[in-house]
Amino acid sequence: MSVALAPFGRKWGDSRDIRGGKEMTHFTTEDWIDFVNQVAQPTRKPEMEKHLERCEDCAKTVSRWQKIQRAAVAEPTFQPPREAVRMAKAAFAVSEWARERRAAWGMVEVLFDSRLQPALEGIRSAATGTRRMLYRADPFRVDLQVEGQVGSKNIVVTGQLLDLRHPEVVGRDVPFMLSNLRGRVVQATTNQFGEFREEIESSGDLELVFSGANDRPVMISLQDVLGLSLDTKR
Repeated sequence: MSVALAPFGRKWGDSRDIRGGKEMTHFTTEDWIDFVNQVAQPTRKPEMEKHLERCEDCAKTVSRWQKIQRAAVAEPTFQPPREAVRMAKAAFAVSEWARERRAAWGMVEVLFDSRLQPALEGIRSAATGTRRMLYRADPFRVDLQVEGQVGSKNIVVTGQLLDLRHPEVVGRDVPFMLSNLRGRVVQATTNQFGEFREEIESSGDLELVFSGANDRPVMISLQDVLGLSLDTKR
């Protein structure tokens, strides 16, 4: 039995199965891509449409490629939110992937860091999986806690923003971005109490970026955040 050849040497209908006691011949993925792109041969289009009516698997294949086509058509005109772009640029500016390091925007002052405090006698050699930090990053005071996850490569970052301009007001609904500087990024917003709790894959380093005074990004960067060995970066 001869088999017709599609362009570039592709075969039509070279996949078969048995359904209801009858042999069903399927079209290839390349055929369905041509069908979705409206470049299938006109003489074969009615046959392919009829096949879709009785083949659920091929209908799913066509649906998947139709979604891909719609995404490809929309992509050139897609514009991400300006806030997301600005914060991403700010995070990348100080990452190790950037060609040129730049100074961070905004004043950041360390008010407390548990890693800098002497451990109690008798446990000084014990490793800790938690770190507490307090920062002044105008216009906020930022309370952070970083915890390692037992049996996991992830860390949990918990924090709260308080507005220094209005001490009775928390930094609610403030967008922020958390990055491990190795390609993992979490974007979220503080809740009504100015709090957040996010989990991210640990690389050893950590960076928090949020909107500060006059909507200028403020960055808090931590290297070797939990004081672990360099093995965590491998």
